[in-house]
Amino acid sequence: MKKIFLYILTGSLCFSACKKDDEVETYKEPEDITVQNNYDDQAIKKFMSENYLDAQGNIKAFSTTDTSDDNEKKLIDMPYETLPSGTIYIMREGAQPAVDEGQTIKPQDILTMMIKATAYLAANSDGNVSFISSLNISNTINGSALPLIDPMYYYVKNSVLTAATTGVAQQRSYYEIEGFQEAIQKFKAFNNLPSGAPYNLQGVILVPSRAVFARDPHYPYNTQYSLRNYSMVFNFQVYGRADRPAGQ
Repeated sequence: MKKIFLYILTGSLCFSACKKDDEVETYKEPEDITVQNNYDDQAIKKFMSENYLDAQGNIKAFSTTDTSDDNEKKLIDMPYETLPSGTIYIMREGAQPAVDEGQTIKPQDILTMMIKATAYLAANSDGNVSFISSLNISNTINGSALPLIDPMYYYVKNSVLTAATTGVAQQRSYYEIEGFQEAIQKFKAFNNLPSGAPYNLQGVILVPSRAVFARDPHYPYNTQYSLRNYSMVFNFQVYGRADRPAGQ
């Protein structure tokens, strides 16, 4: 009888221990937003160390089992620039428009882009800071394969603001991502490539949450989840630009 009780007790303890090990710790928002900002910066650098660009400029994670990517250059080892907002951008070598063809991107230009936009949440888990979850925001590369014109996180039209019924939704900051707007102007647009032209992605923009929406109200790009505290990574090619009509 004692042996049976001992077996039951041992099994119960084992089950409890296994259950505890398998549990995934949920995200806990730091009270101090500067802590979240620090997590973002660390997680972005870790992301840059764990990913590279393939032959078409797509962001790819290094494999732990396949050696074919061993000689690929990490994003962190590529030339990159950090803007005052904390946003980082990488211009992919050999993928930019020719000097005599590149179009300067100005604020409020109409942009046509082949783009993948992904949101990432940074957190500290047992002393390890990294992105713990991701949300797909837009993806024309693996989706429709057709360029996207003026996504609202780049520019929201006046008609949308006018039609909004709440005060916060009448503000550009409710839709537009400051860090992306800031960094995209560092690139040149191609001279209106055909929408069916094969893509050759120009680079990467990595935006910490403080230059996305931070903890402010925002447009529900993903209707099921909030983008509060989420950073964003953009992988893209600007197919063309045009002057925006007055009033748009």
